[in-house]
Amino acid sequence: MINKHNYTGKTYEEAVNKAKIDLQELEENLIINTKEEKKTLLSKKVEIEVIEKREIKEFLKKEIKSILKDMGFEVEIEMTINNDTTTYRLYSTNDALLIGKDGKNLKALTTIVNAILTKQINNNYRFLIDVSDYKEKNDRRIERLAKKLAREVKETKVETKMDSMNSYQRRLVHNVLTNNKYVYTESVGEEPNRCVVIKPRD
Repeated sequence: MINKHNYTGKTYEEAVNKAKIDLQELEENLIINTKEEKKTLLSKKVEIEVIEKREIKEFLKKEIKSILKDMGFEVEIEMTINNDTTTYRLYSTNDALLIGKDGKNLKALTTIVNAILTKQINNNYRFLIDVSDYKEKNDRRIERLAKKLAREVKETKVETKMDSMNSYQRRLVHNVLTNNKYVYTESVGEEPNRCVVIKPRD
């Protein structure tokens, strides 16, 4: 379970300040949900629920290890943080099985862990689960492909549609081409067949 702390104040800012002082944390290291806001003619009261991000990080690490242990995997977990996103890199004696065909087992594990976390904190918290450097290599492959297709679109002036990808992979394509002077990107279609179209700029 993740510890949740409740604070009240006359304003949201006052309640947050109480949390920062009590927990001795910067606001950027906290997840804050407004629980209740009461107003009367004479007074106002705001109640917030506060969760420390470091607790979430450790909770996820334990959950991942517990789930995989129940499935017969003994894993070592390396935790890194980049751009406020925590990556849990798993090392096991059977990485191929942990990843699954086209990353399906890894994706399923991420979905399960995300569902558990959402039930706990009722708030979006960005994290990634990787096995060795599978996801990292796959990300670089997608980015290289996007740049290659962008060069082709620039030369031919004809738009091209990439294969269906999940939201994380589509975001990689959008990000890598966001400052491109010659092409722009759009996501089209419905899940799970949503994909990115690379189009020439006028």
